[in-house]
Amino acid sequence: MADAKRAERPLSPHLQIYRPQLTAITSILTRITGNGLIVGVVLAVWWLLAAAISDAHFALADAVATSWFGDLVFTASLWAIWYHYLAGLRHLYFDAGHGLDIPTAEKLGWACIIGSVVLTVITILLVQ
Repeated sequence: MADAKRAERPLSPHLQIYRPQLTAITSILTRITGNGLIVGVVLAVWWLLAAAISDAHFALADAVATSWFGDLVFTASLWAIWYHYLAGLRHLYFDAGHGLDIPTAEKLGWACIIGSVVLTVITILLVQ
């Protein structure tokens, strides 16, 4: 068998060459936000259960929920709800056979990202 000289190169696209595609990032972000919402739900359920159990338990749960950590979790959860909602609408549009070309899919991805941030800010401003 002849000695084949192998070129020293990576087996897959190197990070200096490969540019992550927006459609892949938004797909991953949809999964992350869906799973991340669990943290906000657990904090809210803990707060409600603590209110039903005793004043001491509620004082601790309320202190956590109203702290900077609770504000961060609930704000991130609010953004995740809006993002997940808009991404779901985008996927319904895709399922209807529309917007499947790359430029339209990227515009819709940016619309989900920017729209979720804008809707989060509007919601926070309306609630306060």
